[in-house]
Amino acid sequence: MNSSRMRFWLPLLLMCWGLLGACASLPNVTGLGDKLEPAGAPTVKTAKGELSDARARALLQQRWAKGGLNLQEQAALEEAATGVPLIAGNKCTLLFDGPQTISEMLKAISAARNSINFETYIFDQDELGNKFADTLIEKQQQGVTVNIIYDSVGTLGTPKEFFERMRKAGIRLTEFNPVNPAKVSGDSWKVNNRDHRKVLIVDGKTAFTGGINISATYAKSSLFRSASRPTDKSQVGWRDTHIKIEGPAVQAFQWMFVRQWAGQAQDELPEADYFPKPVIAGDKVVRVLGSDPGGKFEIYKAYALAIQEAKKSIHITSAYFVPDQQTVDALKAAARRGVDVRIVVPGVSDVGLVMYAGHAYYDELLEAGVKISQLKLAVLHAKTAVIDGQWSTVGSANIDTRSFLHNSELNVIVMGDGFGVEMERAFQEDLKDSNPVVLDEWRHRPWANRMKEWAARFMGYWL
Repeated sequence: MNSSRMRFWLPLLLMCWGLLGACASLPNVTGLGDKLEPAGAPTVKTAKGELSDARARALLQQRWAKGGLNLQEQAALEEAATGVPLIAGNKCTLLFDGPQTISEMLKAISAARNSINFETYIFDQDELGNKFADTLIEKQQQGVTVNIIYDSVGTLGTPKEFFERMRKAGIRLTEFNPVNPAKVSGDSWKVNNRDHRKVLIVDGKTAFTGGINISATYAKSSLFRSASRPTDKSQVGWRDTHIKIEGPAVQAFQWMFVRQWAGQAQDELPEADYFPKPVIAGDKVVRVLGSDPGGKFEIYKAYALAIQEAKKSIHITSAYFVPDQQTVDALKAAARRGVDVRIVVPGVSDVGLVMYAGHAYYDELLEAGVKISQLKLAVLHAKTAVIDGQWSTVGSANIDTRSFLHNSELNVIVMGDGFGVEMERAFQEDLKDSNPVVLDEWRHRPWANRMKEWAARFMGYWL
C-alpha cells in the first residue's frame, strides 16, 4: 500500500481504535498567564552554565522590539507553564521545503563521526527513503553508531524488508508503539498514541526538526522556491519547513531521543559519545519543547500563552488546522483587540477529512477579524508560527487535538526578532501563493461542503 493511500484512511483507523478508550481533554488555558507565578527572570542555560538573573534579563532585553512581546516576561511565563528553561548560544538555520532540508540532513549524516540518532513518523521505501537508508547503512559500516525510531502507524505502508535491511547492516531500530499488540510488553498498548516527531541528531552537535518526513513527496520544491510558477500540482512538491540547530540546545534533543528510546526499546542504546561538551555556536536563545501523550501539554501551553500575550501580530502556517475551542476563542480575542491575526492553511490536503474539519471553524474566525488564506497547488505540511515578529516556533505539532493529546511532538521556540524576520519573510511568501478566504463568499459555499464539514468536525477529536 502506498503512503498517500495509507494517510487517506489512517484518521478513520485511529478513530476506530480511539473509540475503544475514553476521550482525554486539553487543560483550561484561558487566562493562564494571570494564574502563573513566574520567577523574576527566566532561566537561561549556556555552554558554560546558567546565567544570573541580571544577565538573563539583559540578554532578552537586547531581543525585545518595542511595541511587541516583552520577551523577558513572556519567557518567564512560558517557563512557569512548561518547566523548560531557555538555552543560549545556538545557531538556528531556517530550512524551506524538502530539497533544501533533505540536502542539509544528508550532508550532516555523511559528515557524522560518532553517532546518528534519527526519529521519524513516516519512512517510505521510495527513491528518497532508499537514499537515506543507503547513507545510514554506509555510516554504520564506517563505525558510526546509528539508532532509528520509526512510528508503527506512520510506516504501515513500508515493507518490513526495508527496515530489516538496515538491521542486518548493524543499525539499531525501534518500532514505536507497534500496531500488533503481540509486539508490546505488558499492558502498555495504546495504539492511538503516536510518535509524530521528525528529529535527526548528528554527533550530539547538530539537530534537525520540523514537519518533513522521509518521503518522495519532498523531492520537489513548492511554489515560491521554484524558478518558474507551474500550474499543474503534479509538478509541485509539498510545502514544509524544518530548522537546523547547532549549539548547547542539541543536548535537549538528545535527551528526548534517549528517553523515547528507553520507553520503547527492549535493548539499551549502544555506547557512543552522545553528549559531547557543548560549545557556543551562535547567538540564538531557544526553548526545546517535547510533549507526550498524558504529559504536561508543554507545546499547547506555549502556543496558548504566546497567542494570549500577542500585541501586534500572530502569523500561523498550519498543515492540519483543527483547533480546539479555547484556541479559537484566543485567536478571536486577539483579532478583536487589534492584533493582526493571519493563518495560512491548505487549499489542497493529503487528508481531506482534516481539511474539512478545519473549515468548520472558518466562519466564526473570519467574523471576528481573523484573516485566513489557503495555499494554492502545493500540499501544505508546515507547522510554524511567528508572533509579534519575536516569538517563533518550528516543529512537528499541528494545531489540532491529535497533536496536543495523542502524539509525541517536538517544537523549537526561538526568541528574538533576528530569526523572526526570517520567519516573517517565509510567511509573506506563503501569502503570495495563497487565496484569501472572504467571509461573504465563504457563507455561500456549497451545502455538500457544509455537510462534509459537519461530519468531519464530529470526528475532529480523532483526526
